[in-house]
Formats: sequence, structure tokens, C-alpha cells
Amino acid sequence: MRKHLTYIALLALVFGINESIAQRKQNDTLNTGVIDVVKPYTPSISDAFKVKETPELEDAVTETKKSIEYNIFSIPVASTFTPAKGQAAVVEKAKPAKLYDNYATLGAGTYTTFLGELYLNHAISRTESVGGYLSHHSSQGGIEGVRFEDDFSDSKINVNYASQMRDMAWNVEGGFQRLTYNWYGVEAAFIDAAQTTDIQVDHSFYSAYFGGDISFEDTYINSGSFFFRRFGDNRGSGENRFKFNTTIDIPINGEELSTDLIFDYLGGTFDRSYDLEQELNYGNFQIGVASQYEMKQDDLTVNFGAALFYLNERESGDSKFYIYPKVTATYRLVNDILIAYGGIEGGLIQHSYFDFATENPFVSPTLFIVPTDQQYNAYLGLKGKLSSNMSYKLSGHYWADRNKALYRHNTTFLDFTDAEDYQYGNSFGIVYDDVDTFSVSGELNVDVNRNFTLGLKAEYFSYGTNNETEAWNLPDVKGSLFLDYRINEHWFAGANLFYSGERKALLSSLDPIEGYNDMVVVLDSYFDANVHLGYNINDKISVFAKANNLSNTAYQRWLFYPVQSIQFLTGATFKFDF
Repeated sequence: MRKHLTYIALLALVFGINESIAQRKQNDTLNTGVIDVVKPYTPSISDAFKVKETPELEDAVTETKKSIEYNIFSIPVASTFTPAKGQAAVVEKAKPAKLYDNYATLGAGTYTTFLGELYLNHAISRTESVGGYLSHHSSQGGIEGVRFEDDFSDSKINVNYASQMRDMAWNVEGGFQRLTYNWYGVEAAFIDAAQTTDIQVDHSFYSAYFGGDISFEDTYINSGSFFFRRFGDNRGSGENRFKFNTTIDIPINGEELSTDLIFDYLGGTFDRSYDLEQELNYGNFQIGVASQYEMKQDDLTVNFGAALFYLNERESGDSKFYIYPKVTATYRLVNDILIAYGGIEGGLIQHSYFDFATENPFVSPTLFIVPTDQQYNAYLGLKGKLSSNMSYKLSGHYWADRNKALYRHNTTFLDFTDAEDYQYGNSFGIVYDDVDTFSVSGELNVDVNRNFTLGLKAEYFSYGTNNETEAWNLPDVKGSLFLDYRINEHWFAGANLFYSGERKALLSSLDPIEGYNDMVVVLDSYFDANVHLGYNINDKISVFAKANNLSNTAYQRWLFYPVQSIQFLTGATFKFDF
């Protein structure tokens, strides 16, 4: 009923509005005259009408929300579970090794061998340090079959001082060394004669030296060094050597030419020559200049240069100039995997009594010493890395040496009247010859990690002489192997193996009636294997054991001079700071 009433009211309202609009249209008239605008029209927006009251609902059914009240009852539950707290994972790190500046070593072994070393180093300040070392190695000998004293000893002492400044670093050092050997290698045929005359085969050397070096940063003078040594023996011999060297960069047209300036003086005296009771003097001085210019282009590096030497002989007064090439080159064929290199170099090699006696302690104190003119050393090779921890090197060399020094067995005078202690076929002299040498060599180095390193090298030699029958006492094959292995935190081990091929020596004697009798003797090749094993008790103390010449062969490095057979040595090392 209510809906019908609403429709009737709406219809009445619509008809009423239409009628009012029609009446207004009939009464409106448009005057076509002039319209005077009294005031410009300004439109405005009236405020909107808003309902201010909340409307009331007149629905027959009105639902009202019921208020709900609730409570949470906390009931404890018995439990023994306790969650663990999360922790970040820890990366295990190796404990850094403690490094010490000083150590002392003591050892003893067969053949009444004694070894002692003491090394000291102390930092005075951040830029200064002082140090030194003391060492002694001796053996009372006892080689089977040897009829004369065969002991030896080597004692050294050294002190040094170093300073590191902002633009310069320098150090000086001085020391003393004493060596004792014996001419025990008397030829078998002359042993009775030597024992009858009761020869004294001991031969002692002493050496006192002083030197230093200096290096600069950001200057044309890169470095410099000097060295002086006084060397002598218990047979009245004496030798002085002074050497000075400096390296400078000479600027030329915006480029730098690396140049070495060299001065080398040698002078010495022997009481007599081998066959004459007449004082023997020797000596010379050299002045050298060697320069090189480096050129780089992509994978190619070439050094062009030359060396000029002036030699003045002290005794004869003769002087001479020498010119040598200094050309080297490297080319990367395949990055670091395959690198080709080569060069041709030369130089004037200064010899000394100290050098000869160090290499062969059985030389006689009757040597005439002159330098070797190495006209050139031409070489060509390949090198590179087979992997990140394995490298190799292959090369071929050709040397042209004039006045090359060779150790030759001294001639034995069969008339032993007033013979010296080293004239019973038990000493060596020096002869000089023009020798051309061809060599092929190969090297392999493995550095698996800090705990294992291995090095292997082999060389083959072929010699050509001018005056001498053979290149005396030079091997045709040489080989070596070096191995170091850190087994674990405590144990470490290592090995050194050496191989030398056959050498040829001259056995010469002089009979007052029959004259000279010469015979070439072939010395057998030899293999010398040495191993060591050690245990670190803690970071300060370690013990070690060594075994040398495991093949147990008294081989002859020099004619009539057998070496000690298998040897054992044990000892301990103590590291410390102060």
C-alpha cells in the first residue's frame, strides 16, 4: 500500500513542474534593443549543502551486535626440551709459524765429525739491524786404505750491519775463515818414499774479508758494492783482491742505458814455483764498462749491449783491450707456457788462489794465475710452466774460452831429494788451454705447495781442446736432484742426489834418465745420495738425522783422493729471540 502512494506522489510532482515551465515560456518576451551592462558578471560557486544529521534507520528489522567477552587461560605444560642457540660456523685456520731471528745447531757423527752453527740477528731500530754467524765443521777422517792424515776442518765467523732508509739501503760485513786439509792422496808407488821422509801433508788456508753494498731509489745511480779479501796459507802464500762495482742509468734521448762500471785488482805471491825454488808473483787489474739497452714490443724483449775491458798484467806490464757482446732476447710464444730465449755474451773472468783452493783444496801453492778470456757464450733455449706449480727449462750452450783454467795432476819427480810435501803425486796444478765447450741441459722444478718442492737437473758436455790432450777433470755428464717434504706439523724430510760422469786425468812422472812418462787415467762416474729426516719437538727445538753417500762408495772426485764412505750425523737445532 505504501509503495502505491509513493508512485502517485512522484507523478503529481512531475506534471506540476512541466506546467510551471510552460507558463514561464509564455510570459517571457525578448526586447531587441540596447542592453546596458551595469555591472560585469562575476560567477561564484555556492557552498554545497551537507547533511548534518546521522540518518535514522526505519527498517522493520534491525540487527544489533552482541558484545562478546572472552578470557585466555594459560595452562603450563611440563617439558624438558631446551632449544640450542645458533652459532656461526668457524673456518679452521692454520696456526702461523713462529719465526725467530736466531738459531743454534749442534751435531755429531761418524768419522768423528762435529758440526756447530750459531746465527744471530738483532733489530736495533725499525731501520737498523746487526747480526753475525759462527760455524764449524770438522772430521777426524779415517778413510779406509789411506795411509796419511785425512782430517779436515772449516771454521767461519762473520759480523754484519744493515740500514734501511727512505731512499737508500746499505750494509757492511766482515769476517774470517780458516780451512785445513791434507795432501793425503799420495800415489801408491810413492807411499813408501813419502813415509820414509815423513812428509807433512797438512795444508791450512786463512781468509779475512771486508765488504759492503748500497742501493738507491729514484736516482741514476742504482747500486754499488766493494769487497776486499786477504787470503793465504801455511806455506807462505798470500793474495789480495779488491773489487768495486757500480750500476748506473745513463739517460740518452729520453731513454736509459743500464751501465756497469767494474774495477777488479788481484795480486799474490807464492814462495816458489812447482819445479823451481824461485818466488812466484802474479797479479793484474781490470777496468770494465758494460752497457745494455732494453727494447720491449708486445711479447718480445731484447737487450742490446756490449762490454769493454782493459787488462793490465802486473808482472809483464802488458796491457790489452777486450770487447764482448751482451745481447739477450726472450719471446713469449704461448703466454707463460712456452717462452723462447737466447743470447750471446762474454767476459773477462778473474781467477784467484782463493777460488781454486775452494773448488779443489788439494792444489799446490805453486800456481800461476791469469784470467780467462771467454770470447762468447752463445745459448738458446725454451722455458715455461707446465702448470701453476711445475716449470721447466731446456737449453743448449756453446762456450769459446781462451786460457781456460784446468786442474791437472802435478808431475811427480822420481828423484825425491829435497822434495816438497806436495810432490809425491798428491797435488794438482793449473794449466791453461783454449777450450770450446758444447752443452745441452734440462731442468724441472715442482712446487706442489709449501710442503713439497722438487728440483731435477741434467747436463751433457762435449769439449774440444787446443794444446792439452783432454779437458782434465771436467765431467761429460752432471745430474742433481733436490727434494724437500714437510710431512706434517712435526716431521720433515729431504734428499740431495748428485751424479757425475767420467772424468779424465793425467798421471805424469819425470825420471832423471828416462824423462817424462805420461798416462791418461779415466776416473769412474759416481753417484752421491744424501738424505735427512727431522722432527720439530716444538716451535723452538727440533732434532735431525742425516745420512751422506748412501751408496757407500769411496769414489774419487780427484785422482788418488777417495772420499768418506757412508756417513751419519745427528743433532738438534734451537731457535730463539732476545
